[in-house]
Amino acid sequence: MRILQVNTADRGGGAEGSAWNLFDRYRAAGQLSWLAVGRKYSNDPDVLEIPRGRANSALGRLLQQGAAVARNQEGRVPGMRRLARGLDRLAWPERLADWWHGRDEALFPGCADLPGLCPAPPDIIHCHNLHGWYFDLGVLPALSQRQPLILNLRDSWAITGHCAYFVDCERWRQGCGQCPHLDVYPACRRDATAANWQHKAAIYAQSRLYVTAPSQWLLTQARQSMLPAAEYRVIANGIDTACFCPGDRAAARAALGLPADAPTVLFASASSTNIYKDPATMALAILAMAERVPGLQVLCVGAALPDRALTRLAIRQVPYVRDPQKMAQLYRAADLFVHTAKAEAFGKTVTEAMACGTPVVASAVGGIVEQVIAGETGYLCPAGDAAAMANAAAEFFAADAGRQAAMRAATAQRGTAFSLDRQVRAFLSWYEEILAQEPWHGRAAR
Repeated sequence: MRILQVNTADRGGGAEGSAWNLFDRYRAAGQLSWLAVGRKYSNDPDVLEIPRGRANSALGRLLQQGAAVARNQEGRVPGMRRLARGLDRLAWPERLADWWHGRDEALFPGCADLPGLCPAPPDIIHCHNLHGWYFDLGVLPALSQRQPLILNLRDSWAITGHCAYFVDCERWRQGCGQCPHLDVYPACRRDATAANWQHKAAIYAQSRLYVTAPSQWLLTQARQSMLPAAEYRVIANGIDTACFCPGDRAAARAALGLPADAPTVLFASASSTNIYKDPATMALAILAMAERVPGLQVLCVGAALPDRALTRLAIRQVPYVRDPQKMAQLYRAADLFVHTAKAEAFGKTVTEAMACGTPVVASAVGGIVEQVIAGETGYLCPAGDAAAMANAAAEFFAADAGRQAAMRAATAQRGTAFSLDRQVRAFLSWYEEILAQEPWHGRAAR
């Protein structure tokens, strides 16, 4: 098969990492596989950067050049992403107007002929995150009539007026408008959420889409929304179980310079602006756990912790980890992995930790409840309840060695259910089913 995937970038965590893993495994399985992205970081020839289009005026083209320079400094110089987007908006008056009025920014003309980027026409198009400032939803009707098009939901953005997760808001069911959270990601400058919702609904009504999600929780939302589908299917995210697997806990701790016998918990920390990951509850949970568990060691991977009260604790702050092997070592070094999210479509870090044999303490939200088996592979707590998370950690560390070992074994076994090989087989099988159906039957040989 000739498979074209579409995503924000070819490097990163979450959806970016998942799309890359599928893209790479498809090639290893002998398929023709391409990945079209809004931002290309690798030198892989099968990764295709979606053209941004050429501004109409000389000034606009000059501003585009400045935006390109700023984009190349993203990740190295603070503020470059914001500068790049600002220059791009000034280069395109229509895009600037959309931003000013709070409309979804959709002026990305390079999306009009995505199949044309490939050396040969793809048999199927598999789209991941379509927000991220690179994609025009308006091309979906035409694309979905040319090739089967799968929309792989990674969050709730596709069915809301602007936000990636609506948390406790139900306006998405009736058409949004009067949004109480314009500042949450992706932020919206003014309240055009009702118009955005209607615009998406009109596009979907003209499209033929196959919709998948990594959890039943997210797929149920899609079924209840304005997003119709030729077929809905749950296919959970997969992880590389050759990398994320049980290992020598003592050796992992020694490599990190951690005490061999100290109770140790691991957090994947988030920036103070990421309300979905709930950094405030994370900080409170660390404080509460430290009070309940004597000698607790804390590992935090990612953004700096926001609470100054934490500085007196035994906390090892680790910068964002790109290397999966290093991340697996961190999971193995910990007795528990703690995940405090308010909303989560799947929770890839949860399955990675479990596959390494590390039980999980997590919020009972979204797709996480479909991963963690409470009492067997970890503990599920109410979202935002730091005390409940501390109680769960204290219960685990109070258990005898036999009980802890049994939970680690059950956790590792549960993690294997989310293997990347299983995900690859599931998608390839679904592609074949779709291509065998009308109106696609016989068109794959174009």
